Amino acid sequence: DSIRYAKRIQEAILPPQKLVKLYLEESFILYKPKDIVAGDFYWIHPAENKILFASVDCTGHGVPGAFMSILGYNGLNRCVKEFGLTQPLKILDKLCELVDEAFSKSEADIKDGMDIALCCYDFKNNIIEYSGAGNSLYHIRENNLIEYKADKQPVGKFSYRKPFTIHTIQLQ
Repeated sequence: DSIRYAKRIQEAILPPQKLVKLYLEESFILYKPKDIVAGDFYWIHPAENKILFASVDCTGHGVPGAFMSILGYNGLNRCVKEFGLTQPLKILDKLCELVDEAFSKSEADIKDGMDIALCCYDFKNNIIEYSGAGNSLYHIRENNLIEYKADKQPVGKFSYRKPFTIHTIQLQ
């Protein structure tokens, strides 16, 4: 019963389909958690003339993954609402700091984190900015599949941290 109740709480943080369709009309979401509670989530946040959206895969599944997903969800919201960030690479850099900060109080060597594909769609200029931690972006243009590669580092503890890369895509 407790796990099923936790599922309700976790599902409550996921954006409603109505909100997603409002900003991304021709989109779809395939969300099929392995366990009752999940270490994966999707996120969306409207900004002025822009929409930020992400697909996130947290370390672990089940209860540990669910804890990480709540940490990631709250971190993304803080990046945008508290720190006023809208550029994906800056959000990911800040999210790394927030995850490191959350685990810094522990005496254990916690190496959990998340892979994420984070986009910002600028309605006015018809541009997508993308940054990724382990999760690439795939774009189909004129029947060609284009991969924008993610940085090979997670959000979370990592030995050779470097700033994330930004990819700018002019849509047709």
